[in-house]
Amino acid sequence: MPDPTSSTSLSGPAGPYGSSMDAMNAQLARNWWAVAARGVFAILFGIAAFALPLVTIASLVLLFAVYMLVDGVFAIVAGLRAAARHQRWTLLILEGAVDLLAGAAALLLPSTAVLVLVTLLGLWAAVSGGLLLAAAFRLHAGHGRWVLALSGLVSIVWGVVLYASPIAGAVVLTWWLGAYATAFGVLLLALAFQLRSRHGAVLPGVGATP
Repeated sequence: MPDPTSSTSLSGPAGPYGSSMDAMNAQLARNWWAVAARGVFAILFGIAAFALPLVTIASLVLLFAVYMLVDGVFAIVAGLRAAARHQRWTLLILEGAVDLLAGAAALLLPSTAVLVLVTLLGLWAAVSGGLLLAAAFRLHAGHGRWVLALSGLVSIVWGVVLYASPIAGAVVLTWWLGAYATAFGVLLLALAFQLRSRHGAVLPGVGATP
C-alpha cells in the first residue's frame, strides 16, 4: 500500500501536480535553463551599465522613443481600421497621438525623457518585485523560495529608491541600474541552480522525493 506521506515534500496533501502551485514548481524546474539565461543577460547588462553609463542611458532613451513611435503608429492604424468598421476608434487614435508625442519628446528633449524613463523604471521595478514576492509564497521551499523572495525585495527596494530620486544624475542612475541588474542576475542564477537540482524530483507522475 503506497505511503500517503511520500509526496508531501513536493506536492503536499493534494498529491503530485494536484494544484496550480505544483504545476508552477514543475514548470520552473523543467525550465531552469531559461531562468539561468535571464540571470546571465541581467549580469551582462549590469556590467555594460557600469562600463558605459552614458551609452547605456542614451540607449534606453532611444529605445523608449522608438517604442513610443512604433506603438503610436500601430494604435492609429488600429483606430482607423476600427473607424472603417464603424467601431469605437476615438481612444485608439488618442492613444496613438499621445504615444507619438511622447516618442518625439524623448528624441527632442532627452533630459526630460530621462526623468520620465527613471520614473517608469522605478514603477516597473516595484511592481515586478511585488509580483515576484507574491510568486515566492507559491513556490516550495526546496525549489528556492527564499531566493525568489529576495529577488522580489531587491526589485522593490530598487524601485522605491529610483522613484524617490528622479533628479539624480544620469551616470548615477545608470550605475544604480547596473547594480540592480547585476544583483538580480546573480539571484536568478542561484535560483536556476536550485531549480536544476530539483529537476529530477518533479517529473510528471512522480510524487516521491529521491
